[in-house]
Formats: sequence, structure tokens, C-alpha cells
Amino acid sequence: MTEFILFAIVGFLAQAVDGALGMAYGAVSSTVLLSFGVPPAQASAAVHAAEVFTTAASGTAHHYHRNIDWKLFWRLAPFGILGGCLGAFVLTSFDGDMVKPYVTTYLAVIGLWLFLRSFRKIPSNPVATRLVAPLGTVGGFLDAAGGGGWGPMVVTGLLGAGAPPRYVIGTVNAAEFLITLAVSITFIVALVTGHWQDAGALSTHASSVLGLIVGGIIAAPLAGWMVKAIRERTLLRLVGCLIMLLALFQTAQQLGFV
Repeated sequence: MTEFILFAIVGFLAQAVDGALGMAYGAVSSTVLLSFGVPPAQASAAVHAAEVFTTAASGTAHHYHRNIDWKLFWRLAPFGILGGCLGAFVLTSFDGDMVKPYVTTYLAVIGLWLFLRSFRKIPSNPVATRLVAPLGTVGGFLDAAGGGGWGPMVVTGLLGAGAPPRYVIGTVNAAEFLITLAVSITFIVALVTGHWQDAGALSTHASSVLGLIVGGIIAAPLAGWMVKAIRERTLLRLVGCLIMLLALFQTAQQLGFV
């Protein structure tokens, strides 16, 4: 029960941030699971199992508040699914942490740039088709292989292209449900077919996953309202600060300071 309550709190806070800023649920939840000694592949599988429910709730909330650009949604989701399935397959084959230093550098630079750009006039441009495919594929891959990365990669890329923050965050959150579902199915297939030989007893982390689900579902409606109510400049600054903090924390982890 103590573990359930702890992860319910983690799930609530992570989903509140994720739903409002378009990122952090996977990164926060995976980091906490890893700190409890859960191996990377198991942590990613557990987080994606929880996200099947939390992203459904979050997507529904964003749909209710009309935060979704459906044209962008259907252009983005297929590439995210492709990258996510590939990332899950790779993670169950070898350690996916090798790409993390490169992702951390990317996030730090983009986060700083977005923060500084919030003090200038914010453009509202349609997203170029050529940008959607690589962003979706890479974001889906990193999300599955690293236990989190769909939001930071895709949200920052779309905001960098000048898309409106409200619709970027709402659309990315809604598309994440399909990516998460595809990744979870890939983990199950890898386990059933024997490709994932080090899966271990995922059932031992059932209370943690259930806590993440309950906390995330409770927070989802609140996050859907927040992204509509907060000013675009404020959203952009919060996103930039969050990305830089995540990059700083990940760098400290990689250097062994935490």
C-alpha cells in the first residue's frame, strides 16, 4: 500500500506536468522506477503499460477542451508508432542508454532556445510536412528505448517550427496514446516470442504501475484545462525551463552524481 500511494503521487504530479506541458510523464516515472532498482527495459514496459490509461484520459481531456489539431495528429501518429515499435524491439535486444548523452545535449540547447524565444513575438505557423516524419519517428523510438522522450523531442521540435503551443501540447498528448499502445504490444510480443529473455517478473511491480495509472488518471482532466488557460508565452517558458532541468538531471545521472 505504501508503494502504491507513493507511485500514485508520482503519477499525479508527472501527468499534471505532462498534460500541461506535453512532456515529463515517462521521464519522471521511469526515473523513479530506476531509482527503485527496476532494470531499464522493465521500467519502460511498466511506464508504457500505465501510459495506455493515462494518455487515454489525457487525450480525452484535451479533446474536450479543443486543444487538438487533428490534421497534425494523423500526420504525426503513424511515424510515432513506427519509431516506438522499433525502439521497444531495440531496448529488448541491448542497452538503450547509449543515445542518452546525445538526446540530453539536444534537449538542453532546444530548451534554452525556446526559453529565450518566449521573450520575442511568438509565431503561429503551419508545421512543414517534411518535419513531421523524422520528429515522430525519432520521438517514438526514444520514448520506447529510453522510457521517455516522445514529449520532449516532438513538442520541442514542433514549437521550434513555430506551431502554437496550445495545439502542439494537446495534439502530442493525444497522439501519445496510440504510440504507447503500440509500444506496449511490442513489449508483449517480444516477451511471448522469447526475444525479450530478461523480462523478469513484471508482476512484482504491479502496485507501482497501478499507482502510476490512478494518479495519472486523476490529474489528466486538470492538465487539459491548464494548457488552455495558461498564456502561450508562459507555456513556452515553462517548457523551456522543464527541458533544461531534465537535461541537467540526466547529465548528472550519466556522470554518476545522482
